[in-house]
Amino acid sequence: DNVASMVVFSSGMPEKSSYRKFKMRLKGNNDFAHMNEAISRRLSQKNVKSWGLPNLFLIDGGKGQLQAAIKARDSSGYEKIPMVGLAKREEEIVVSIDGSNVELNNIIATKSQFIITESDDFTLIRMPLSNDIVKLLQRIRDESHRFAVTYHSTLKSKRQTTSWLDDVPGIGLVTKKKLIKTFGSSRGVINARKDELQKI
Repeated sequence: DNVASMVVFSSGMPEKSSYRKFKMRLKGNNDFAHMNEAISRRLSQKNVKSWGLPNLFLIDGGKGQLQAAIKARDSSGYEKIPMVGLAKREEEIVVSIDGSNVELNNIIATKSQFIITESDDFTLIRMPLSNDIVKLLQRIRDESHRFAVTYHSTLKSKRQTTSWLDDVPGIGLVTKKKLIKTFGSSRGVINARKDELQKI
């Protein structure tokens, strides 16, 4: 039940009608590959036409997730859309020097207020947790978690209440309940004799 969520904020406020959820098509548990899939699907021609383009992508995660998202964005032909990550452990804003398409000169000029770590590929910006920018980014990230967890729970619940009986032509919900009640389980239905099944 791997899922991804997309939340949208406009002028600092959630725009819930624009939220979207994605059930991952790629099997397995690969965070980077799933991030790539989610961004690729978000930037498909059909979805761009329906939903438009954002002014900024905020990616939930650090360097690896951001790199996977940038790769998907660039492959889709939207290299100019700014994209940054928010790494949970230290609440650092993660900026890819070559790929984020974000101008950092003004932020670096105020270096005394922030802890800035630079490497060849990334700039990590740690602001005080009381900073309004950090609070907004956390709120967006937490909202995306909430939305994804809700969707995941729905899928898991649905999966746990389905059975192979749902795929048998002619067996509806009422008959399914009768069969389970009579034979104890779907395995009991398989083991039942033909004449027993015909009675039900």
